[in-house]
Amino acid sequence: MGGTSPCASCKLLRRRCAKDCVFAPYFPSDDPHKFAIVHKVFGASNVSKMLQELPVHQRGDAVSSLVYEANARARDPVYGCVGAISYLQSQVSQLQMQLAVAQAEIVCIQMQQDHEQQQHSLNQLMMDEHEKSCFLQNNFINFSSAANSNVANVNYDSFKKESLYGHDMVS
Repeated sequence: MGGTSPCASCKLLRRRCAKDCVFAPYFPSDDPHKFAIVHKVFGASNVSKMLQELPVHQRGDAVSSLVYEANARARDPVYGCVGAISYLQSQVSQLQMQLAVAQAEIVCIQMQQDHEQQQHSLNQLMMDEHEKSCFLQNNFINFSSAANSNVANVNYDSFKKESLYGHDMVS
């Protein structure tokens, strides 16, 4: 940075900020907490080595990751961000299980509705068949009655002793 205000890392380390300071673009002087937490967890020397080994276009993302990990370590010194990741994975597993249960319930409800619809269709078909059967039975009874009366008429008529000419042969 030269003659202006030193970056947050140079301020914390109480050194002069050079023009080619590797920390200056990523740890501005107006956000000293950002470097302080990274320095506390990783150390300035290690952060400097990491940043110098990376291409310039990847350094911003690396600093963001280091700050995230350092904050996670401050909250949970044992597990750090791995604890947060494990917690989130556990939550995802629980939600997937809840989703599977909900999907199974949906399938059960759909199957129940399909069964009820099939039962209704079957009942309707059975009622239609019963109506047809009753209709045929009633028509058969009517037909039988009509046939029996015609047979009786034919039998009765056959006993009449009429000639071909319309008068009785036996008197």
